[in-house]
Amino acid sequence: MATLQAMGDETCVIAIDAGTTGVRARSVHRDGRPGFAEYREFTQHFPRPGWVEHDANEILAAVVTVVGAVLERVGIDSVAAIGITNQRETAVAWDRRTGEPHGTAIVWQDRRTAEECARLDAAGHLPLIRERTGLVLDPYFSGTKFARMISDRSIPVDDDLALGTIDSWLIWNLTGGAVHATDPSNASRTMLFDIRSRRWDPELCDLLGVPISALGTVMPSSGRFGLTAAASGIPAGIPISGVAGDQQAALFGQACLRPGMAKNTYGTGSFVLLNVGATCPEPTEGMLTTIAWELADGSVAYALEGSIFVTGAAIQWLRDGLGIIDEAPQIGELAASVDSSGGVVLVPAFTGLGSPWWDPHARGTICGLTRGSTAAHLARATVESIAYQTRDVVDAMSAASGVPIADLRVDGGAAVMDLLMQIQADQLGVTVRRPVDKETTALGAARLAGLAEGVWGDAEELEASWELEASFEPCEDRTMADAGHAMWLRAVERSRSWADD
Repeated sequence: MATLQAMGDETCVIAIDAGTTGVRARSVHRDGRPGFAEYREFTQHFPRPGWVEHDANEILAAVVTVVGAVLERVGIDSVAAIGITNQRETAVAWDRRTGEPHGTAIVWQDRRTAEECARLDAAGHLPLIRERTGLVLDPYFSGTKFARMISDRSIPVDDDLALGTIDSWLIWNLTGGAVHATDPSNASRTMLFDIRSRRWDPELCDLLGVPISALGTVMPSSGRFGLTAAASGIPAGIPISGVAGDQQAALFGQACLRPGMAKNTYGTGSFVLLNVGATCPEPTEGMLTTIAWELADGSVAYALEGSIFVTGAAIQWLRDGLGIIDEAPQIGELAASVDSSGGVVLVPAFTGLGSPWWDPHARGTICGLTRGSTAAHLARATVESIAYQTRDVVDAMSAASGVPIADLRVDGGAAVMDLLMQIQADQLGVTVRRPVDKETTALGAARLAGLAEGVWGDAEELEASWELEASFEPCEDRTMADAGHAMWLRAVERSRSWADD
């Protein structure tokens, strides 16, 4: 294992990216050379409508496999640290004595605690939760999942009970049961964590029925959590020194280290995060407030987060639902074959609207069709809908925080589409920047770990290491962009409150 004295150009950090459908391990090298990566999928379980579960042991086995494969490529002596990033909000309960989970993990997508959240809201607890946690009352978050596990599975509440998100489960196992911990970025997604004092909140734990003693120690996102143990299946003695939830890790990986810097990850949905600095803002309508990270010196960054439910999924719908395209990458060429959408507007509210509307009753809507409308017009309207939704979130963030974004850094599958990136720049009126390294989630976890172990010296070095692949400048005259957005807002109003319970 590399020491501070012996670090050379070959020194690397291994990032574990424990996602929702699979696990990736990747080496990130000190000198910027291309790394090695391995990936394994794991099983998705859907025991009832609206329920989503994972086997925590299967996730752990996948982690051990992919990390072992990368270690064989880079050599153990070159590894300075391990960083972990993870699907957020997924809840695991396990026995500290046996190390075995109490049943399956309840995944962030799971909706089984919706009624409990509604009861808490009806009882008037939303203002307290908003003020302490920056979140809304929703089954998305971990707290009600933990409580449901304990009650449904008759789990004994004693000193052997451990509760945590996937990062905690991995830290516990990779350290051989020596460390039960998490970081503030993951803790802030549980509805149990006071994001101002950065401590588990006893009142919220009592309210949700979660034993505070079962939760892990909250440690800085960049700092040594513990050392790997041989019993884990990974060679002993490697420091685990960086931990962050996936979206916060992507913000760090994009080197959005100063207030006003923002990133958007274009995936199935999209997540926009804006760094708002060291002071926690007041709760903002339509937005989530979260801790982005805490460094080893105790400095903390907060972020506003906007969650967009359907972006890349709308492209998949054109492919799988309508058969307009055969492969997702064809969307860019088809959309670029026309100069505009011809007045067609698509609101892809297939599962409701997320930030800033938070309207679960909205439904997908197409407006402006004529006999002259073609598949190309619908394709372009789909691409434009991704940019419009991002503008809605960014406008709301900037208005609420008083922090205008300096630029937008982008990653994710759809970020490779030049047409989308140009439309996005025109809509926001700021430069859109696409990095060379687009696997920013894993990169962020590696940077957090490497910063703690001296692989990289400071934040300035990390900022300097961010490499631009392409930038997209906004049009000088935004008249057309604003007119298109105004038409989009008209269509959004027609989509809202469509479904009647």
